Amino acid sequence: MSQAQMIIGLLVYVGGLMFLGWYIPRKQSGAEDFLLGGRGLPFILVFGTTMATMVGTGSTMGAVGNAYYNGWAGVLVGIGGSLGFFLLTYIFVDARNDNFVTETEELASYYQNNKLLKIVISIMLTLASIGWLGAHLMGGSTYLAHITGLDMNLSRIIMAFTFAIYIVVGGYLAVVWTDTIQAFILFFGFIAMAIVSLIKAGGMEGISAAMPAENFSFLGIDKIGLIPAISVIVAIATSPLSVPSFRQRIYSAKDTATAKKAFLTTSIAFLLFAVTPAIVGMSAYAINPNIADSNFVFPYMATSVFPPFIGLAILICGMSATISSGDSDAMTGITILVTDVYQLMTGKALPADKVVNVSKMMAFVVVGAALAFTWFAKDILGYIQTMISTLLTGVAVAGIFGRYWKRSTWQGALAAIITASLTSFFVSGNKDLIAFWGGPIIPAWIVSSLAQVIVSLLTPMPPRDRAEILKEIHTERQGMGL
Repeated sequence: MSQAQMIIGLLVYVGGLMFLGWYIPRKQSGAEDFLLGGRGLPFILVFGTTMATMVGTGSTMGAVGNAYYNGWAGVLVGIGGSLGFFLLTYIFVDARNDNFVTETEELASYYQNNKLLKIVISIMLTLASIGWLGAHLMGGSTYLAHITGLDMNLSRIIMAFTFAIYIVVGGYLAVVWTDTIQAFILFFGFIAMAIVSLIKAGGMEGISAAMPAENFSFLGIDKIGLIPAISVIVAIATSPLSVPSFRQRIYSAKDTATAKKAFLTTSIAFLLFAVTPAIVGMSAYAINPNIADSNFVFPYMATSVFPPFIGLAILICGMSATISSGDSDAMTGITILVTDVYQLMTGKALPADKVVNVSKMMAFVVVGAALAFTWFAKDILGYIQTMISTLLTGVAVAGIFGRYWKRSTWQGALAAIITASLTSFFVSGNKDLIAFWGGPIIPAWIVSSLAQVIVSLLTPMPPRDRAEILKEIHTERQGMGL
């Protein structure tokens, strides 16, 4: 297939998505529709948009590339994601009952709605949303570069512009619908790809003969080590517990039961799915052990294992899945900016008639920041692990303690967030510690949890009833139409 044919196919496919993104939510109006899909999403849309994010950049590129170099370690991403959603289902889904708009509001409700803590959480969650968007931007630009032959940096700029336009056209409802369509296509396409890849590699015998013996060990532990393997699982499991876009899916669901059913189904489906990226990655090694860049393993297999037109469809589908996944994170970042950040900076809520237009302007700010985040990044899985450890571990710790430990204080939560980031920076800068731990996530969890407990015990107990705090939070955004 010629490059021109690939580009035409890409334009037709993405153009179709753009049309759906415009057509489906064309009758929506107001802030709640644009930012939360009207708070009435049914099970299939909550499940579809959640699964699309999980079967996105981390799975199609991160896990496949990991399996290419480390064998069965490619399963670790799926195990971590499944564990994270299982925990999210039983820890935080009930927050739907309180009609929050952002994760900042939810965490603030556990800590007396303290303003300083809200400022810090808003900053961390905005950066986290931008960081996750950056991961999907990296994935989408890699697909685009592989399909078109364009320079990687130019591909990133094009993808960033596509993200921004996509959000402006349709808002949150467009995102969840196209997410759902892409999730099912990519999910079954990935399974088909794993089956065909395994056959072409000569089955498990062929893979075993081609790969180093340690790569074929249980979960690749003989290759990467037990603690680094646990580190990957913990890092990926931390994501659902703290990433604000997953909380936004809770707040936008029709009700608590719908969100709980969708997340539990995602946990089970993603665990079953976990083996497929590993098979694709290991099969790729058996077919061609000389791929220099792990990010290109999945695109290589899509075009090498399948006939040209099918391979192109899988590549385009994978790229559009990263678009859909990234848009969810972009929408979350925008929501935090126009609700929490605006309110904390000005002391008042953004008027309802300005929310949609300001949100559309913020789309370009968020996407531009994500582009800057990823300009020098190379390894997608490593980028994700470091970003989660630095920005989200402390938020996860503060959320869990705030929900279950009555003695938690806002000072303890602030200490947890700050020490998690500092620990992540320290470990990331020490080669010996990285080699031992496999990443900064485990030390960040340990230090952050200790800080939460110690500082909470040293500071006064919460003085106000949570019902009073919830009323205050809802009053603060009165007039926004949310």
